[in-house]
Amino acid sequence: MAQPDSKKIFFENLSGAGKAIAVLTSGGDAQGMNAAVRAVVRMGLYVGAKVYFIHEGYQGMVDGGDNIQEASWESVSSMLQVGGTVIGSARCKEFRSHEGRLKAAHNLVQHGITNLCVIGGDGSLTGANLFREEWSGLLSELVEQGSIEADAIQKYSALHIVGMVGSIDNDFCGTDMTIGTDSALHRIIEVVDAIMTTAQSHQRTFVLEVMGRHCGYLALVSALACGADWVLIPEMPPEDGWEDKMCQKLSANRAGMKRLNIIIVAEGAIDRNNKPITTDYIKNLVVKCLGFDTRVTILGHVQRGGTPSAFDRILASRMGVEAVLALLETTANTPACVVSLCGNQSVRLPLMECVQMTQEVQKAMDGKRFEEAVKLRGRSFENNLKTYKLLAHRKPETELPTSNFNVAVLNVGAPAAGMNAAVRSAVRVGISEGHKMFAVSDGFEGFSKGQIKEIKWADVGGWTGQGGSLLGTKRTLPAKHVEKIAEQMRKNNINALLIVGGFETCDRIKQSASGTKRRVFIIETMGGYCGYLASVGGLAAGADAAYIYEEPFDIRDLQANVEHLTEKMKGSIQRGLVLRNENCNENYTTDFIYQLYSEEGKGVFDSRKNVLGHMQQGGAPSPFDRNFGTKISAKAMQWVTKKLLETFRQGRVFANSEDSCCLLGMRRRALVFQPVVQLKDDTDFVHRIPKEQWWLKLRPLMKILAKYKTSYDVSDSGQLEHVVRNRPKESDASVAM
Repeated sequence: MAQPDSKKIFFENLSGAGKAIAVLTSGGDAQGMNAAVRAVVRMGLYVGAKVYFIHEGYQGMVDGGDNIQEASWESVSSMLQVGGTVIGSARCKEFRSHEGRLKAAHNLVQHGITNLCVIGGDGSLTGANLFREEWSGLLSELVEQGSIEADAIQKYSALHIVGMVGSIDNDFCGTDMTIGTDSALHRIIEVVDAIMTTAQSHQRTFVLEVMGRHCGYLALVSALACGADWVLIPEMPPEDGWEDKMCQKLSANRAGMKRLNIIIVAEGAIDRNNKPITTDYIKNLVVKCLGFDTRVTILGHVQRGGTPSAFDRILASRMGVEAVLALLETTANTPACVVSLCGNQSVRLPLMECVQMTQEVQKAMDGKRFEEAVKLRGRSFENNLKTYKLLAHRKPETELPTSNFNVAVLNVGAPAAGMNAAVRSAVRVGISEGHKMFAVSDGFEGFSKGQIKEIKWADVGGWTGQGGSLLGTKRTLPAKHVEKIAEQMRKNNINALLIVGGFETCDRIKQSASGTKRRVFIIETMGGYCGYLASVGGLAAGADAAYIYEEPFDIRDLQANVEHLTEKMKGSIQRGLVLRNENCNENYTTDFIYQLYSEEGKGVFDSRKNVLGHMQQGGAPSPFDRNFGTKISAKAMQWVTKKLLETFRQGRVFANSEDSCCLLGMRRRALVFQPVVQLKDDTDFVHRIPKEQWWLKLRPLMKILAKYKTSYDVSDSGQLEHVVRNRPKESDASVAM
């Protein structure tokens, strides 16, 4: 086995022995909170700390008694996939008073708790910080009252706070995604997709209200993800006279043979005078001005309910582990912090800096400084808004620049959810940049056969929510068709290519592994030689093991996994989950592993197997895939425009430098254009995977949360950063993970 890198820090050096950590959920519930609670409990126990549940949020802390209970490993089993919060959440007026916080301090001291993990919104986290600041004074009062011994002041001298933001609104500054947001988007898009079918049947206009009293993130991203005709959000009210413009847009879309209209409204939508814009007002406006059959749907609390998405489970699990690490490293002088996500990395930020910036957004809106409010929301929010405007509102022909460039877009490789959203985005951004856009059918093979035609703005309407590849895609490599492709490029005067695809890629995995009587599920996932789906799917589903090509294993590892599961099943654990990447090992097949587990688990558990197959590539794309495909494609097309203008001389494009052929993708916290020639040294072409995979760092988390002893590199953790108002332009990190 390879020796640990001396530059890396391993969390084995951080001990929780003698520490007591309490976890509570406060404010509104959000899908994924249970995954965060589970991660805090298991990571806390793993490092040797005592961990407590505080039931019913701050109310339970004030009331004490049975509301504060010690947690065990088994007490958080089977809660990963459950929505809401199983430990309860309640609004607590009493905690807002000094007397209430005094009672809460007394209850914590009785259990020896000086480390709090708070999962909630900005109000809950602000209350936690105030509690921390008052802590020493509260203990002194308790000593004076005779409620605690005098030595308790020294013994429990400091209260350490770490926050995780649980809010479906994604309304907390400093973090790219809050726990629950992605799941809420799933609920919204499921409803929108269903409504679009009935709206199309009857040629109706639907006005949908989504949550977001003070933040328009859900409305904006769902509008981007479904291609809505109009969106209204509190951060950027429409200009005066918007009613006429909206009706003109709806009418123009119907004239263009579109059979439906979708208008999405945040519940806190306002006009430029801070007056509410209601769904009923919009409905009456459309009926009066256009005579369209118009219906209103208010989604309400359905957005909070249901099973958390894979993204929220992974986000919450990573945040929970990071929160415990932060508590282990904290000192009396460390400010209360929030753990959050930036790009695909965990970060720690000062809690009150985040809270203050969040409050500044509302102040800016109250003061009608709407541009400032959008910027304060962060670059991701700002880019979402710009992208929506770019794709939803077509400029008149007279206002479009004339570039005289022809740009072709094509799909290659295996079909992947989100491809159609990327093509739609590329086509519309290209047209807005003044290019003539061409669509190539059936990848490079179709290109060589001349399957290319001009594609217009209206041709890609409704593509966002479609699964698969509407252009068609094949895995044929261009090498054997180079001459014919070059001929087609000359014939159609193609100046640039935008290619969506590459090595087999799929961001969606659907799996259910819930059994009744002690059962182990062996699931085979796709991915070629890339173990991303098996690893991240395993973390999202609470798997006990995930076998992948990048991490070689042998029969001893398999036997150790079986023994580990057998030991767990003898306790109160009722189910097990094992994932296997399709090409992880040519000898240890899915059948072999199934038979091994079946034989060795006799008398303790029974086994079932399932090969997911191409269902992973099918179905409608998730909100993440739609949003990511849309934004990354828009960014790519803007880069293409920039390069075309830079290399155009004497009527020709001279694209002969390394940076004229780039791959766009995320590295750590930023979207990066990397010349393809530079990828040669970083790529295993035989197995069609990168030589270094960032997500391999997540695999120890799955093992820790499944009760395996392992090493976990925390060299990327531990640095408390400051909130920045505007990140570098490349960092558009709602595309995290």
